[in-house]
Amino acid sequence: MNRPADVRFGVNLMPNLWDGLPATVGPALLVKRRRLLDHMTEVGMDHVMIGDHIMFQGGLGSDGLTDAASIVTANDELEVYLAVYLLVLRHPLLVARQLLTVAQLAPGRLSLGVGIGGDDRREVSACGVDPKTRGRRMDEALDLVRQLLTGKPISHEGEFFSLDQAELQPALEQPIPVVVGGRSEAALRRAGRLGDGWLGIWTSARRCAQAIEAVVAHGRECGRRDVDWRHGMTFWCGFGADEHAARDRVAPVMEGFYRVPFDSFERHIPHGTPAEVADYVAPYIDAGCTSLNFIPFADSAEAGIDAVAEVRQILNRSN
Repeated sequence: MNRPADVRFGVNLMPNLWDGLPATVGPALLVKRRRLLDHMTEVGMDHVMIGDHIMFQGGLGSDGLTDAASIVTANDELEVYLAVYLLVLRHPLLVARQLLTVAQLAPGRLSLGVGIGGDDRREVSACGVDPKTRGRRMDEALDLVRQLLTGKPISHEGEFFSLDQAELQPALEQPIPVVVGGRSEAALRRAGRLGDGWLGIWTSARRCAQAIEAVVAHGRECGRRDVDWRHGMTFWCGFGADEHAARDRVAPVMEGFYRVPFDSFERHIPHGTPAEVADYVAPYIDAGCTSLNFIPFADSAEAGIDAVAEVRQILNRSN
């Protein structure tokens, strides 16, 4: 069983992109980002989590690997946890080159989580990808990315991609951990066969434990018995003086972003005081998670970071 002290904590700083307010751009954005990243470092966060969307729900999005490059050059200490990256919408050779470029800037500080998308199927179709092929495309692309990162020449003739002695240099100095997101059985098999772990969202602690067990079992079936598994969960969450105040912070944003009633998510969205959120996430550590990612909504971005830091402190004291 994991100890809270061994779990890595991260915060997603992107909620301001989803709140319906005018976007901060240019020097103001860079100053704000550096301030928040420095604050995360001060309170002991391990990583900043960033997402990836090209055209989500009316055009929202940001390129995950471009964001990753901007973050590692704005802060020298935090790791970057990019998840989930929509690998199925890109060519694996180009993605591998981008990963190597970010890794050159910050060796050992990048983790990658991949997923097939689908919350807005128009995003997939707009990129010229048949949504029905996402699973097969992911399997082929992820396998190729992992091979290309070794620096060895790769030849491949597959359903979606063709490579002839493709080689990328310089090879990685340190490996990039890759976790696979998704709740389907296919995603769990993919994580066991090709990933270093599984990343969950909107699932119970019991289901999380079952998923982790399934991933490890699939890995063993493929002969992978020495994997340093890195399983994690991502939580949208609200912080406030009480449950109602916290709910009022997170519910409108989620409803606007996903365009479904908050009731559909509520049982999977911790909201309340830091102590209440700590009680909610503790069973996920027991389930086997080694990384916890938070998308916090509070009085301010700094207050959200502070609340996640307090969640960590409460969990550590309870150990």
